[in-house]
Amino acid sequence: MIEWDDVRYFLAVARGGSVRAAAKRLGVNHATVLRRIAQLEESLGTHMFEKLPSGYRLTSAGEEVLEFAEQMEASSHLLETRVLGRDQSARGLLRVTLPPFLATHLLMPDLADFARLHPDIEMEILTTGEVANLTNREADVAIRIVTDRKTLPLNLHGLKGPELFSGIYMSRDLLAARRAGASDPVRWIAIDDHGIPRWVRDGEVLTTGIPFRTPDAETQIVAAQQGIGMTKLPCFVGDTDPLLARVPGTDPPMHGTLWLLTQGETRKTKRVRLFTEFVSRRLAAYAPLLAGLSLAGD
Repeated sequence: MIEWDDVRYFLAVARGGSVRAAAKRLGVNHATVLRRIAQLEESLGTHMFEKLPSGYRLTSAGEEVLEFAEQMEASSHLLETRVLGRDQSARGLLRVTLPPFLATHLLMPDLADFARLHPDIEMEILTTGEVANLTNREADVAIRIVTDRKTLPLNLHGLKGPELFSGIYMSRDLLAARRAGASDPVRWIAIDDHGIPRWVRDGEVLTTGIPFRTPDAETQIVAAQQGIGMTKLPCFVGDTDPLLARVPGTDPPMHGTLWLLTQGETRKTKRVRLFTEFVSRRLAAYAPLLAGLSLAGD
């Protein structure tokens, strides 16, 4: 008899290409993955993987099994979401994924308020900018910054929120020094491997051409606070930081639009509806801050 859990492990190895990747995805150790694969191969009476130096490759039998395994997975998810859609109790697990900046610099007080209002809802907050697979229930609600609604999968239900703008910021001490007469070029603090944007190079404050890079958003903020240079941040981050100020001669460009995304029957559960309605109201109240208008009267 084939166990669905064994099939899950097979799919994880097939998609990840290695036992290590499957173990990480499933949150188990290598031995568990190997044991599950061995059980499934014994049940089917065939080997489904060929072990190579580069990883695990499906055999011809494995390719055939993969097609049926994906059909089983789709049926399992459909059954689960339909059952969840009938769950109208304000209790149970609620998984929410959102970018780290939004969690730590904007919405955490609101998430705390929601948790206090609904103590029977178990909350799991996943801070990532990656698009979680709502169909596979990696999350129940995704809060995402979207530049084009057409890029979102058609099976997702979207609740549109406010527009989000970014600004260019440097430390207040560095800005004060420039206003006192300093005119030396400053570094551009980058969050990725891209070069210095042309619109930054052509701005009022000159850059050195030698960037300061970090993949971590919080390190990016601290680097700006310490006067290393200037950087691009969401206005709701830069405008509320007492150590930072907008760089003169820059206008906040639009970063994207916030969307609350749910999927299928899951969005009909009471806990998901309560959360999306709650957060939607809070985001609407933050619209001026998100648009970079909080400094309009400065």
